[in-house]
Amino acid sequence: MHTEMVLRNQEMKVLIDNLVPVEAERFISLIIREPFDYTEWQRDTFNSMSVKELSYSAMKEWSP
Repeated sequence: MHTEMVLRNQEMKVLIDNLVPVEAERFISLIIREPFDYTEWQRDTFNSMSVKELSYSAMKEWSP
């Protein structure tokens, strides 16, 4: 099991690897400033999609 510090370091690496540092900082600021329920967001975002649509979308994102 990861410690919180290891998890934070991995999360920061993902942000910085995928965003420029200014965007990563902006994202962190938004998350801190506004209450965010990831489970509710997922439900609202993906509820209207069929399993097939969701699967296709996921495969498209992760295809090389």
